[in-house]
Amino acid sequence: MPNTARWAATLTLTATAVCGPLTASATAAPGQAPASLYAPSALVLTTGHGQDAAAATPERAVTLTCAPTASGTHPAAAESCAELRGLNGDLEGLAARNGVFCTKQYDPVVITVAGVWQGKRVAYERTFANECVKNSYGMTLFAF
Repeated sequence: MPNTARWAATLTLTATAVCGPLTASATAAPGQAPASLYAPSALVLTTGHGQDAAAATPERAVTLTCAPTASGTHPAAAESCAELRGLNGDLEGLAARNGVFCTKQYDPVVITVAGVWQGKRVAYERTFANECVKNSYGMTLFAF
């Protein structure tokens, strides 16, 4: 194939890949925002017993997608997305609820969160003293 034909084919494929989603978003129904305007927010949350994520075997994993609507395998997807929005996606800001009392038994539980929140990469890991302490943080995000 001559070079000009290769360049023409490459340019056509590139234009289709770049402009294709734009034409789809331009044809969204009136009053409905096109899905391409939302920054991706999709996370995978895992929990397991151990000192840290490297030593712990994940015992449970759930998915959580928050844009454009809440979905995934998380049992409380809508509430968890609302909780994350309230924190502006900053998982370090998640605090223990007042009035929750846990034993001092040491049976470490590790939570990991990986994915994308509003277009930014997320990698979070936290070890809690036990399951009760883990469940006291936030309302629904870690309750899976």
